[in-house]
Amino acid sequence: MVEQGLEGSQPVDLKKHSSGIVPTLQNIVSTVNLDCKLDLKAIALQARNAEYNTKRFAAVIMRIREPKTTALIFASGKMSEQQSKLAARKYARIIQKLGFPAKFKDFKIQNIVGLSYSHGAFSSYEPELFPGLIYHMKQPKIVLLIFVSGKIILTGAKVRDETYTAFENIYPVLTEFRKNQQWYVTQL
Repeated sequence: MVEQGLEGSQPVDLKKHSSGIVPTLQNIVSTVNLDCKLDLKAIALQARNAEYNTKRFAAVIMRIREPKTTALIFASGKMSEQQSKLAARKYARIIQKLGFPAKFKDFKIQNIVGLSYSHGAFSSYEPELFPGLIYHMKQPKIVLLIFVSGKIILTGAKVRDETYTAFENIYPVLTEFRKNQQWYVTQL
């Protein structure tokens, strides 16, 4: 069965997303090993859209427009970027064009962050140190940051479906604690 989601923009497969809400992916972090040592200063001087300030951070920060991503390039040849395999391949190609014998090895998604809006239906809990509730889910192994605004940040997923499963697991619990009910959290 497919119905309109709460946001009203896309049909939702209720067999997969029984809450009627599909978390929106906001950020994907992955890594790749270029399997060579890199001269970060040379890269920053020769590549477009690259910055390198050793006093601030020990990596070259490089950006490309399509897909819109940011890469952190380390001297070890290990690279982290915030999108997909396509972006990682483009960064590796840039490094190759700069004369480094870079390869494309060990690409791995490290983290997926999803964000879900559920219209302020959650707790009004406001801890002194952090404005949201931190929830460590065991299965799947996901951390949820739950805010009074109705936003939830799901982080730690290795694949998209873990984000969806975590949200479907937490949604029934959250609906029990709507704003009009009292909820006291004494320990995180």
